[in-house]
Amino acid sequence: MTFIILLAAVAQPAVAGKRKGQTDREYWCSLAYKMARPVLEKMADGRLQADMQVEVSPTWDGRDRRVTYMECFGRLMAGIAPWLALPDDGTAEGAGRRQLREWALASYRNAVDPQSPDYLLWRNEGQTLVDAAYVAESFVRAYDALWMPLDSVTKARYIDEFTRLRRVDPPYTNWFLFSSVIESFLAKAGAPFDMFRVNTAIRKTEEWYVGDGWYADGPEFAFDYYSSYVFHPMYLETLRNMIDSKRGSRIDYPKYYDRELRRAQKYAIVLERFISPEGTFPVFGRSVPYRMAAMQPLALLARMERLPRELTPAQVRCALTAVMRRMFDRHENFNEGGYLTIGFCGSQPGIADWYTNNGSLYMASLAFMPLGLPADNAFWSSPAEEWTQKKAWGGEPFPKDHVWKDEIRTKDKY
Repeated sequence: MTFIILLAAVAQPAVAGKRKGQTDREYWCSLAYKMARPVLEKMADGRLQADMQVEVSPTWDGRDRRVTYMECFGRLMAGIAPWLALPDDGTAEGAGRRQLREWALASYRNAVDPQSPDYLLWRNEGQTLVDAAYVAESFVRAYDALWMPLDSVTKARYIDEFTRLRRVDPPYTNWFLFSSVIESFLAKAGAPFDMFRVNTAIRKTEEWYVGDGWYADGPEFAFDYYSSYVFHPMYLETLRNMIDSKRGSRIDYPKYYDRELRRAQKYAIVLERFISPEGTFPVFGRSVPYRMAAMQPLALLARMERLPRELTPAQVRCALTAVMRRMFDRHENFNEGGYLTIGFCGSQPGIADWYTNNGSLYMASLAFMPLGLPADNAFWSSPAEEWTQKKAWGGEPFPKDHVWKDEIRTKDKY
């Protein structure tokens, strides 16, 4: 009965204003379920590629449109994986979460089964490297719940597909980190991996750090959200995977990890200050249809319980909830089939880049990572707090910002 109630709640279109008695967590769960269900229910049954309503950029570059399904699945799972890793319980949320997990595990199997109608486009486009990294990231973020339960044949297929992606020569940009996430996951899983691809990504990322929490996307700085979309999360997770794998090299992974964590914390402070009193944040740079993915480092650090001391869990929760409500309550971001539409706050196809399809947009799920914290965690249970810009524009005391500099120095171990 509780599951039926949950389904009824999430089936309703989002409307402005908070449903009476609804907690922030209930709102996040309903939105995450609304985003995930059409994808996972179809893919678990081998029907995603047959039924998903695909939308591509008006300036689409002509690549195989089947990249859409891999982008959709990988990016969605990277965001909701921590939530699905929570243990089962008797709540309505738990029932919905368990159903999503069952669909996800079936979808993972179909994704690498050549006999499945939903076998993904692993071996054609170079774009596959990007979204294979998000699949690997989903395994990292819920290793025991999503990777370990897979059968040996499915695991072997993933290792094979990941290994074959060494055919892709990544551009001299954030793409280096897609390779490093995949290879470091293979190391964590005890499979053969390419140390050179991992360490080269680490060295280049260090070279591209420009200070105060920001990375350049390659040799030249671009003012966009790629420090959110890729750099901080995938750099942190590459380093964490190498630490967990206990594989040694010239690089001192723990020191690099500690330094990158501090950079990510500084960047999280910037992101939180971007959120206006009204729940908006600045729209700039390419890939803005990724929507809430711009807030990924803030969500990741909250889920890790490593927010900087300048930010409380409650103020981050309230700030992110305000953004979600501003984005999803007042505009229709889903098409009639329940899939995301191209846009930032509603259907706005004109803002798409040449590589954007509506599968790309499931990076928005990356903001839901704090759902991986249990309901009694301080992130969810603490009383509501105002965030920085709300305090500042409300005439209340607020902390001043300051530059952060690297305090950890390291060099090759040998």
